[in-house]
Amino acid sequence: MYPMDYEEFRWALGDTATVPLLRTVWEHPQPLNEAHRKMMRDFRLYMLVGGMPQAVDTYLKTNNFEAVDRAKRLILDLYDEDFGKIDPSGKAARIFAAIPAQLNSNASRYQVSSVIAGASAEDLVELISEMEKSMTVNISHHCDDPNVGLVANEDLCQYKMFTGDTGLFVTLAFRDKAFTENVIYERLLSDKLPANLGYLYENIVAQMLTASGNKLFYHTWPTESGKHNYEIDFLLSHGTKITPVEVKSSTYKTHISMDKFCEKYSSRITNERYLVYTKDYAKEGAVSYLPAYLAYYL
Repeated sequence: MYPMDYEEFRWALGDTATVPLLRTVWEHPQPLNEAHRKMMRDFRLYMLVGGMPQAVDTYLKTNNFEAVDRAKRLILDLYDEDFGKIDPSGKAARIFAAIPAQLNSNASRYQVSSVIAGASAEDLVELISEMEKSMTVNISHHCDDPNVGLVANEDLCQYKMFTGDTGLFVTLAFRDKAFTENVIYERLLSDKLPANLGYLYENIVAQMLTASGNKLFYHTWPTESGKHNYEIDFLLSHGTKITPVEVKSSTYKTHISMDKFCEKYSSRITNERYLVYTKDYAKEGAVSYLPAYLAYYL
């Protein structure tokens, strides 16, 4: 079972007006101006609490993030038990626990060998597939040759891994510390998230795209100097072409990788390209700047 999506979360809070409003904005794009700030705060609440029923119920009963965090830690304990059934060796549990650190490393793939000594991605293809089937994680595979047949060009040994529920990600990132040391709750809700925690937005977009029925793919290729990589966070198949999506955890509107991608694969992409970030809706040329809550409709 997937966690509650954003619409279901708003319903649980007794709010039936927000999502229809956002759908209208999606269908008839326009800035929300003053309403945007409230929409983002509401959305950040979803990122913190998550969509697991036990966590949502605890929030509704207590309105207390520490209580919610305790509920999520119990869920993570159950995950550990389930991973033990999938893989008695403990590798699956270790792979899952390392997701925050792996995303924070800003590498172009999940580095299995840094989590399990001596292991390679090829050794764990079957285990990763089992973890994905458990719906505890969302896997984004590298697409070696971006085209409409994304699945035909996926690399099963090069992938990024996200938690299936971003609320659990928040707790997992600080699982080894007391709640009072978890800076994410306070800073994310007040929109003061440290730069090194920005991968939370990539995780929530992965979660929302999955909930919308998308299979996740990304693409990297070397820069001209060969010292770094360009990267498109997500590729979506639309009709006979593909649409690139970049995710920013800030207000920045730079999109060098997207520009290079569209230049390189101009004949393969749609007329739309999206940058998901934290500011209000905007449109500049072919690029639509989407506040994170609108990723629900991609």
